[in-house]
Amino acid sequence: MRTLPTFDDPDLLVGADTLSDAGIYRLREDLAIVQSVDFFAPLVDDPYTFGQIAAANALSDLYAHGAMPVTCLHVVAFPDKELPIEVLGRILEGSAERVRTAGAVVVGGHSVRDQEIKFGLSVSGTIDPRRMMTNAGARPGDVLILTKGLGTGVVTTALRKDQCPQETLEAATRSMVRLNDEASRLAMDAGARACTDITGFGLLGHALQLANASAVSLRIHAGSLPIIEGALDLAVPAFRSGASTTNREAVEGHLAIEGPIDERLLELVFDPQTSGGLLVCVPAQAADRLLAALRERGEHAAIIGEVLTRGGATLSLVP
Repeated sequence: MRTLPTFDDPDLLVGADTLSDAGIYRLREDLAIVQSVDFFAPLVDDPYTFGQIAAANALSDLYAHGAMPVTCLHVVAFPDKELPIEVLGRILEGSAERVRTAGAVVVGGHSVRDQEIKFGLSVSGTIDPRRMMTNAGARPGDVLILTKGLGTGVVTTALRKDQCPQETLEAATRSMVRLNDEASRLAMDAGARACTDITGFGLLGHALQLANASAVSLRIHAGSLPIIEGALDLAVPAFRSGASTTNREAVEGHLAIEGPIDERLLELVFDPQTSGGLLVCVPAQAADRLLAALRERGEHAAIIGEVLTRGGATLSLVP
């Protein structure tokens, strides 16, 4: 990232420098455009469900800032000589269902032939730049709330090895398909200061980015983490992905582990997530109210820690 070209524009409110979830460009004092893109290979066998997950995952980058999605473009790589084109049709249908649910529209896209399916979306939305969440707004005293359970990485790895219990797969799929729209709106209404969504870098990887962007430290309580039903039993070395290993390496030197912690929980804080939850930093006085509202709407949310004044380890993990 340090070698990428930079742009000096006073209206570029959020660029690549803070490793944020999306870019934000101000069009006028009360209006900014929010943009992101994400795509990946299939995680589940059903094409329609894969399309839903890919769309929810891409839209989450906008919700992490409190933005409203407006338009989407499909990004497609497909082996049309090896697979029936109807498979791609079902992927697009699944994506369109989530986009419609989000109140946005698909305006087109781009496709290429490839040996492996890859699919995702480029998403654009709007926000009032005077009222937006970023990963640079956390303040000491804020409370950390995670709005979805952890474990999609170990679940999908177990699925690829034909060793994932059906009920665990169904729980993970429900989580990945679920939009972060309600969680985002509730966080904004509660006065959230900062937010990021938890995806490929895992909980601690994205927490580290937020802590660095905000110049704070974070303390996370491992025993309070929400976990997808059945995922804890799959959080073993046999289902550890390559991304989990690189996530660990990236956080090393910034993390203090204070006390005995179940090795399976340690795996889940590094586990790469797909369409994971929002990590919200909210003023302490609003935390319980926000958590109750999230749970009332069916979110698998929990208070998992607090924001501290910068000092010592950037991240600390306690039992």
